[in-house]
Amino acid sequence: MRVMGIDPGLRNLGWGVIDVQGTRLRHVGNGVLHSEGADLASRLLSLHIQLEAVLRQQVPDCAAVEQTFVNKDAVATLKLGHARAIALLVPAQAGLTVGEYAPNAVKKAVVGVGKAAKVQVDHMVRMQLPGVTIAGPDAADALAVAICHAFHMQSAGRLQAALRAAE
Repeated sequence: MRVMGIDPGLRNLGWGVIDVQGTRLRHVGNGVLHSEGADLASRLLSLHIQLEAVLRQQVPDCAAVEQTFVNKDAVATLKLGHARAIALLVPAQAGLTVGEYAPNAVKKAVVGVGKAAKVQVDHMVRMQLPGVTIAGPDAADALAVAICHAFHMQSAGRLQAALRAAE
């Protein structure tokens, strides 16, 4: 199964794709999309077009997006929400199921601690995907989201198998 993780941002939107085979993870690609345009609408359109192109190129089977944390600046949070909507919309338009994970859930899945620093997340992504070259912190976060989703899918699969066996 090919999983795409997305770390939404209005200026920089990170993406990462991994292949999952049983418990094995393999890096496929990662990058950072930079919005272009003078106003919010054109920047969102730019992200939409770029993310569609990545989706067509990488052909994931499912996607996962990091949830927005609420900060003190309401306007910044709202703008980030718009970018997050693009991150949810593009995979949904492609017919993919889209998982959503809180930042602390991603960190806990990848590092083992929900309050892990970005450096720790980056380090553990590199440990789980040996030899990976990461395009930047946003791409590392996106790969972490993909890894988190892969772990959750594996757990759900084991649960479903156990429930079928109990019938």
